[in-house]
Amino acid sequence: MQNNTIGIVGAGKLGITLAQLARKAGYEVYISGSRDPSKIELSVQVLAPGAHAVTTSEVARVSDIVVLAMPLGKFHLLKPEDFVDILVIDAMNYWWEVDGPRSDSVAEGMTSSEAVQLHLPQARIVKALNHMGYHDLHDETRPAVTPERKAIAVAGDNKADIDTVSRLIDALGFDALNIGALSNGSLLEPGHPAFGANVTMHKLARLTS
Repeated sequence: MQNNTIGIVGAGKLGITLAQLARKAGYEVYISGSRDPSKIELSVQVLAPGAHAVTTSEVARVSDIVVLAMPLGKFHLLKPEDFVDILVIDAMNYWWEVDGPRSDSVAEGMTSSEAVQLHLPQARIVKALNHMGYHDLHDETRPAVTPERKAIAVAGDNKADIDTVSRLIDALGFDALNIGALSNGSLLEPGHPAFGANVTMHKLARLTS
C-alpha cells in the first residue's frame, strides 16, 4: 500500500465512518475536528480505535491523502499553505440548514469542488465519497470479488490522482467509477440523480451519464 496514511478533516458522522473503514482496511488514520484535538480524542478512540486525533495542520502534514468531511461552509477556514501538493478528496455537500446561502460558499456556476480548488490552489482536488450516505458507507463495504458490490464515483482533473483515490475506494470496500473532470463533480451533488446512490457500478454509470 503506497499511500498508507489517511487524514480526515471533520469528526462528524461521515468523518468517523471513514476513519472506521480506513482503519479496518489497514490505513494509519489522523482526524481533526473543529475543536482542540483533546476534545475529540476520547470519542475517536472509542469509535475508531487506533485513529489519532490531531489538528488540521497536522492532518495535512502527515497524511498521504486528506479527506474533507467537514461542513461545506467551513472549507474557507482551511489554510492554503497547509495543503501544498496534497491530494485532497472533497467529500463535502452543500446543505442550506448548515451552510446558509450557497453563494456564501460557492460562486454561481461553479461546483463545490471547484470552489475548494480555488481556495486551495496548490492542492490536488478530487471529488468522491460524498454521494453515498455515511450509514451506507458503513454497511455496504464488501471484498472486491463480491457480486453486486456497490460503487463510488470519482471526479478529478488528474488521472494519476483519480487512480490513487480509486485504489483507496477499492480498499475501503467499493468499486470506483471514474466520471471524468472535476467539474463533473456536479453530478454527485445534492439535487442530482446520483446523489444518495447506493448502487452497483453499472447503475451508477447510468445515473452519471
